[in-house]
Amino acid sequence: MIREKRGRMEQQTIAMTEVFRPEKQQFLSDLDIVHRAVTGDSEAFLGLYKQNLPRIYAVCLRITADREEADEVTQQALVRTWEMLDTYRGESPLSAWIHRIAVNVTLDYLRSRHNLNKRIQFTDDLEIYDNSDTSSSREIQIDIEQAIATLPAQARAVIVLHYIEGYSHSEISGLLGIAIGTSKAHLHAARRLLKEVLGR
Repeated sequence: MIREKRGRMEQQTIAMTEVFRPEKQQFLSDLDIVHRAVTGDSEAFLGLYKQNLPRIYAVCLRITADREEADEVTQQALVRTWEMLDTYRGESPLSAWIHRIAVNVTLDYLRSRHNLNKRIQFTDDLEIYDNSDTSSSREIQIDIEQAIATLPAQARAVIVLHYIEGYSHSEISGLLGIAIGTSKAHLHAARRLLKEVLGR
């Protein structure tokens, strides 16, 4: 009975080995994938490229609010990722590490064009707006994306990083080189502007 079970387990292991072959990138660890890419495995880097491109482009587009600029910054982010790949140590998921590079490249791009230095007027009214409408229809999502695109650059960066990308004010402070209180003020001002643009 035990021998029979062991035989079945060995057969399953062989079958699993066929399905989860090391060559199949999705079953490798992040460090293994990076090692393969760095040592010249073009298929490994192509896999990274395909897997991360949509999210990289999305964050670049949301922060720049311009498709041509987003295309340019996405390419810069991919080049920077390739250049820095050998510094990846596995301390965070590879996708998160690449995403962070994309955010930094996008913010650097905006700084180089002085867009992040544009000032917006703040209000002392830090009222929390009603978020009870949780409709996720495509039309509302498009309206919100278009409204975010109309915000001043730094306010747009803060609202995208905080609400869409999930960064804390402390992290945003470090990324943008601003005080935590300034990040919060930008967020509140951005929410007010969005409310006005959306007519709510």
